[in-house]
Amino acid sequence: MLKTDRSAAIRRRVEVVSDVSAPSRFVRSGATGRLVRIPNDVVFDAVLPERCNQRPAFSEISFFPSGMSCGGAIALTRFGAGYEIRVNWLTGGVEIVARNTF
Repeated sequence: MLKTDRSAAIRRRVEVVSDVSAPSRFVRSGATGRLVRIPNDVVFDAVLPERCNQRPAFSEISFFPSGMSCGGAIALTRFGAGYEIRVNWLTGGVEIVARNTF
């Protein structure tokens, strides 16, 4: 979904903002409006910038027409194993990395 938002920002030549709410346990696409709810048995953490493009950005990842973003990371863990979804601020690239929490 984050990759879709980045692609939409480049293709449409506008900023696309993905909403990320760890307390409310959801991620919403800025391009499609699609909402993904995180189940209660999954530990959901997000590290996001405080400011992006001269404005507060505590619960969002912004993608720009240039392909860049403000970056961020989302960690999903269940039963001691999980994944981290990383958004690179410089390239806007999205990568998913296995995360072992043992």
